[in-house]
Amino acid sequence: MSEQSRVLVGVTDTLSSLAALCRAVEEARIRGAVLVPVTAWSSEEALRPTSELERAAHGRLDTAFEQAFGGCPDDLVIRPLVVRDAPGPALVRAARRPDDLLVLGCGHRGRRQHARVSATVRYCRAHAGCPVLVVSPTELLDSLELAVRTGSQSAAARWIRPVATAR
Repeated sequence: MSEQSRVLVGVTDTLSSLAALCRAVEEARIRGAVLVPVTAWSSEEALRPTSELERAAHGRLDTAFEQAFGGCPDDLVIRPLVVRDAPGPALVRAARRPDDLLVLGCGHRGRRQHARVSATVRYCRAHAGCPVLVVSPTELLDSLELAVRTGSQSAAARWIRPVATAR
């Protein structure tokens, strides 16, 4: 029995990560693939207890899906993965099959953040045994700008969940 194809996506707390998550969901739908959102935490953050770091990593995944879609899409099989390791090695190990697709966000929010994200992208491109798709937050921002300019509900709905208004 062959395994179902997978789309893996690195999830952090950045705009570029949200753009990557949105693109990964699209790719998983197109391919009929399992979506594997991956977040990594390292022992460099070990001033806090391990259980607290792991809960925070799971919380990052929940928050990303909430921000992007208002919760997990119910039309996909989603298998979240929280890994205690540096992001690059964790993502490369997770995306180990040649038919996997690894989706990463690339962008910057200050010099330190840019250096870390760029190192992760470079590491994954150099070591991944599958295709790596790098998504810029510009794709997300361009789509939102188009939706605002044209008043397109369908374009806006693709990226923004409706917010209930109080009466």
